[in-house]
Amino acid sequence: MLYALQRGSMNRRDFLKLACFSVAGLPVRSAFDRLTGKAIANPAREGQPKWAMVVDMRACASKPGCRDCIDACHSIHNVPSLNNTKDEVKWIWTKPYKDVFPEQAYQFLSASAKALPVLVLCNHCDNPPCVKVCPTKATFKREDGLVMMDYHRCIGCRYCMAACPYGARSFNWKDPRPFIKEIKQDFPTRTKGVVEKCSFCEERLAKELKPACVDACAAKALVFGDLNEHGSQVRRLLASKPSIRRKAHLGTEPKVFYIE
Repeated sequence: MLYALQRGSMNRRDFLKLACFSVAGLPVRSAFDRLTGKAIANPAREGQPKWAMVVDMRACASKPGCRDCIDACHSIHNVPSLNNTKDEVKWIWTKPYKDVFPEQAYQFLSASAKALPVLVLCNHCDNPPCVKVCPTKATFKREDGLVMMDYHRCIGCRYCMAACPYGARSFNWKDPRPFIKEIKQDFPTRTKGVVEKCSFCEERLAKELKPACVDACAAKALVFGDLNEHGSQVRRLLASKPSIRRKAHLGTEPKVFYIE
């Protein structure tokens, strides 16, 4: 919207009207719905799921250098491949253990353990600070807990990026489309000037499929499921093994859990 104003395709009066309507909280649909015309129905209120991801760090580290989950996610979601850290866009990636969990006591871990790559992505928090600061409701939380982006409403202010304590959002400094090797027609590409991030594969959940990263992981290091379902695999794992979450002390209630 701001980009359109700068280009001159929208006058200032129309811009202010649209901004007011956005802040007023008009109904928000997902970007996938808007751009493809394919309705993604939110789960019914009754028996509402609460989606979560469990990352087995040891299993993930058992295949050094593996990028299967990253490549699968970025491929189906048309994430561009840029060759510099300033412009890069990422939905799922790895960081060293000591950077992912700086508040954890790792004094006596071996040097190799401290350097182990840990998979990181949007935490789809129960109390997401990104949602609170977005002036146009471009980022919003669904009833099933997914924190989503509506690219049409994003004005590129990047307040959500500043508010996210996990660095889980990327900004499109350039038109991403020239940097996509093979554009997938069944998922919308983004434009310059908008923020994007992991969506827990909302379009696959609508078809009762697991997120692409989970299916692609040969090490079975990723487990996805419904926290509200007592017999779900995520519930069984969290009941049987100690888990940690990133910066849980902030009160954001992340829905990505890590087990060792």
